[in-house]
Amino acid sequence: MGRGFVTAEEVARKAGVSRSAVSRTFTPGGSVSTAVRRKVMKAAQELGYRVNRLAQGLNNDRSNLIGVVGANLGSPFISKQLDLLSIGLLRRGLQCLLLNAADARKDIAPLIELLFEFRAQAIVVLSGEPPASIIDECIANGVRLILINQRLDRTDTNMVLSDDSHGADLAAMRLVQARCRKVAVISSGSKTPAQMRRVSAFSQRMAIEGVDVVSWSDGPTSYESGYQAGCDLLGDKDIDGAFCVTDLLALGFMDAARLEMGRHVPQDLSIVGFDDIPQARWKSYQLTTVGQSFDVLTEKVLTALASDEPETRLQIVPVALVERITAG
Repeated sequence: MGRGFVTAEEVARKAGVSRSAVSRTFTPGGSVSTAVRRKVMKAAQELGYRVNRLAQGLNNDRSNLIGVVGANLGSPFISKQLDLLSIGLLRRGLQCLLLNAADARKDIAPLIELLFEFRAQAIVVLSGEPPASIIDECIANGVRLILINQRLDRTDTNMVLSDDSHGADLAAMRLVQARCRKVAVISSGSKTPAQMRRVSAFSQRMAIEGVDVVSWSDGPTSYESGYQAGCDLLGDKDIDGAFCVTDLLALGFMDAARLEMGRHVPQDLSIVGFDDIPQARWKSYQLTTVGQSFDVLTEKVLTALASDEPETRLQIVPVALVERITAG
C-alpha cells in the first residue's frame, strides 16, 4: 500500500510557510508574494503535491462537479451523449460525476440527493423524471437542473428536447413517399416521453394520409427488442413499412426482417429509424433515419449550464431526414 497523497501541510513545512499561504498559492486570484509563491511551487514539485479539488469545492460551498444521471448507459445514443458532454465539461474546467440510474428508474431522487452532498453546481438528467420536490430543492439550493428529452410543465427548469414530433412526421412522409400501405411503429416497453411523442405524431400523420398502422411496444430499448418486433410482426405480408422510434430498435428489426422472415429491404419493406447513431451508418445497415446532431445537443446543454436567460429554459434540437438505402 502507498503512503497516500501529499498534503498541503507537508508542502507548507517544506517551504517554510503557513498552510494558508499554500492554499492561496493554488487558488486562482489568491494573494501571495512572488517569493512565497516560488517557495511553495518548488516544494510542491519536489513532493509531488496535487490540489484536492473536492475539498476546495466544499470549502467554497460549490464544487466544479456537474452531476450526470442516466440509465441505459450502454445504448449508443446515451454513450455518444456522454462522450461529447464529458469532453465539453472538461474544456470548461468542469468535471463530470456520473451516476447510473439503472436500478432507480422509478425514483431517481436518492441519486440527485447524493449529488447535493457532493455540492454539484448543476445536474443533467439523461433519463428518469425527477419528482417535483427534488426540482424545488435544486432551485432552493441554487443547483441548476437540466433535463434532456423530458418535458415538464414548469418554467423554472432547463429542458433540452429533440424535435420529436417533426421528426416522426418526416419519417411518416418518407414511408408515404415509398408508397407503403400498411406500416408498423415500433417502440420499447419503457415508454419514455420522447418515444411516446414520436409514436403519437407518426400515428396521427398516417391517419391523415390514410395508411394503416400496427403498433408494437415491449421490452427494453435494445437491438433485441427490435429483433423480436420483426419476428412478431413480419409474418403479416401486408406490412410493407416500419418506423422504429430509435435506431437501435431499427437495426434489430431490420436483421429480423432479412435473416428470419425472408424480407428484402427496401424492395418489399421500407424501414426508417430515429437518432442517427453511429451504427446507422455501418455498411451492413445504411439506415434511413431522422437525425439529431449530437454536437448541437451537447452545445445546448452547455449553454443551459452557463446561462440565466429565460429563453434558454427550453431549447429544441432540430432534426432532419438522413437518406440512406432502407426506404424504397
